[in-house]
Amino acid sequence: MRTALVIGAGLVGTSAALALTASGVDVRLSDRDDSAARTAAALGAGSAAPPDDTVDLVIVAVPPAHVAATLADAMTRGLGRGYLDVASVKGGPRRELEALGCDLSAYIGTHPMAGRERSGPLAATEDLFDGRPWVLTPSPATDTDVLNLALELVALCGAVPVVMDTDAHDRAVALVSHTPQLISSMVAARLEHADDSAVRLCGQGILDVTRIAGSEPAMWMDILAANPGPVADVLADLAADLGSTVEALRALQSADDAKRRGGAAAVEDVLVRGRAGRAKVPGKHGAAPKAYEVVAVLIGDQPGELARLFADAGAAGVNIEDVRIEHSTAQQAGLVHLFVEPRSAHTLAAALRDRAWSLRP
Repeated sequence: MRTALVIGAGLVGTSAALALTASGVDVRLSDRDDSAARTAAALGAGSAAPPDDTVDLVIVAVPPAHVAATLADAMTRGLGRGYLDVASVKGGPRRELEALGCDLSAYIGTHPMAGRERSGPLAATEDLFDGRPWVLTPSPATDTDVLNLALELVALCGAVPVVMDTDAHDRAVALVSHTPQLISSMVAARLEHADDSAVRLCGQGILDVTRIAGSEPAMWMDILAANPGPVADVLADLAADLGSTVEALRALQSADDAKRRGGAAAVEDVLVRGRAGRAKVPGKHGAAPKAYEVVAVLIGDQPGELARLFADAGAAGVNIEDVRIEHSTAQQAGLVHLFVEPRSAHTLAAALRDRAWSLRP
């Protein structure tokens, strides 16, 4: 691939453009908001000037509702040899393209499984897709050369290609992406009118659950409106679990021993199934999840403390597999949870104590 046109200079489009430009591809940028294209160009993502000739690949990075119309227009104008989109929903755009009579041999639907809570070109990064799955949904009509262009794009962006059926993809993202966004927003909405005294008690659990609730609502409305059926199906199953769990919790208040036992069993069942489902989530680098030991370290909230902690861990010869920071609401301090291989936990704890770090059980 020598040339590409990115239509839509938002987070995903600009990030892809940055990665391609870094690999020597001549990237041109287009957006209905000229300032977005100019901003992306200023960041080094390519040029906002129109292409000089037909490009190798046209990458459409616009909201799902506008994908088909944008692709149809680009195809009619003959802007590229191959065309793909990066929308988070695949079935609707393909069916719209078929209805518009477009040549599907030059098109492939794709979806990079990467993103951030922020949107727009200023949130873009060259490494946004590093190591992330990038779903490809070729149709029987997709030309081999177009598939290869898509695979080259994925490789240049540092992502991992995953081939899926269109409808299977939409059901999958409803389960692992779209529904979690709604659930996170629903939980966060409970906080909107909560007493300040209650909100001040927020700990790491509520932060974890509500993190993605800070995403841009307009962007998520575009996504959910394009995949309402599969999301509603997942929510219906959740609603059934929720209803039975409410009944079980009510039963725990009963004076009847049998009802309390039944309620406890039902609540425990949800917790057990939840733990089993969580265990299926891929671990580090997409490998099977592993059990790590946690070394909890109290650290002050001042510049250089984290760097000093990581340097001391490195000096002990211990690799930090993951990290989580729990901030104190009452003092300028935090608790850093260092996740390490079980065999390394004792070595790390001893080394950090020797360097005067305060550890917590």
